[in-house]
Amino acid sequence: MDYLNFCKSYFSATSIPVNLLDNVNILYSSVRTVTNIPQYNDYYVPDDLPNFPCFSHYDPSIEYGIVRVQDTSIHIVIGPVFETEITPEILNAYLRENKIPFSERDKIQDFLCSIPRMNQLQLAKHLIFLHQAINNETCELSHFFPDYTPSADDMATNTRSNIGDEAKEYFNTYSNELRLYEIIKMGNEEELESYLNQIPLSILAKPMATSALRQAKNMFISTITNIVMIGAIPGGVSTEVAFELMGQYVQECEKLQSIHEIETLRYNMLVKFCQLSGKSHIPLGVSSDVFNSMNFIRSHTNEPITVTDVADNIEHSTSYVTNCFRKELGISPGAYISRCKLEEAKSLLMYTNMSLTEISNYLCYSSQSYFQNAFKKKFQLTPLQYRKKMQRIN
Repeated sequence: MDYLNFCKSYFSATSIPVNLLDNVNILYSSVRTVTNIPQYNDYYVPDDLPNFPCFSHYDPSIEYGIVRVQDTSIHIVIGPVFETEITPEILNAYLRENKIPFSERDKIQDFLCSIPRMNQLQLAKHLIFLHQAINNETCELSHFFPDYTPSADDMATNTRSNIGDEAKEYFNTYSNELRLYEIIKMGNEEELESYLNQIPLSILAKPMATSALRQAKNMFISTITNIVMIGAIPGGVSTEVAFELMGQYVQECEKLQSIHEIETLRYNMLVKFCQLSGKSHIPLGVSSDVFNSMNFIRSHTNEPITVTDVADNIEHSTSYVTNCFRKELGISPGAYISRCKLEEAKSLLMYTNMSLTEISNYLCYSSQSYFQNAFKKKFQLTPLQYRKKMQRIN
């Protein structure tokens, strides 16, 4: 097969970005082709990649999928894809993830906004298609969602028809529903997995329809409404993001024609909201204003932000932000901005081949010498000494 032309045709037909890799060598990249920007970061393909396709992401808001071309060193990576509209936070996360300078922001934003919105279930279907087309091998949704696999009875009959009265009474108690919402609110993925293994998703709601398919859809809508209102938003997920995601999930649910797919989508939805709540969870002893300011700073290390920008983000004065930071963290907002930029610099020195000039420009330092001096003052090593030290260790 001509994989290069296959990838180009797939991107042309779907508008979903594609990357063709031979080991670490990039043979084709939709992003690079359309935006005409250099490749600032190497794509990472795990060494233990399974034979069947899989998901990959660094940030919960940015999804990729990988298909291995069997018996070769070639991989096809599709993505990034996004469930929601591109927010400034998602855009900055993508720029940081790919080490793209702030100067390329507008080009990247235009390209990302052109990508069709897609959730994990839809992404899985694309990967199944690609795997079958390339490797002539079928792949099931259970490969992507191994922690939840409905039984044959669940898929073929009403989702409550084979449940005993005792199980119904236990699993549908109000306390168990509240426990689920609290897990989502706290963003505890491990506890969510344990909970879902104990309590199947197919019995988390009361009968609301005579049709098994309509029942599953009604249950989905009921669950996601409560998850958003009682779990995700109180857990720190912004109202805008939560309701946009809810709308996307409900629209996708209404399109589905099998209970199996609806249950899989619901599992995916619960995990997604749990991840977002965990990312937004406010630690003890930190106010919401300081926490939101910290997140804003961490997500804008590749921009020339100031304390005024931080204050504007939470709609307070600079003196208010400065006082809160000193009281709760013991440092000024400016010092925290500097700390985050220098920690980002450490990662760039360790995991990329970017030069000191490139790193300095990427992190928006006024000059390379200023960056080097700030780094040495903080870590007692010059940037190059730190890079050599970490290379010896690794």
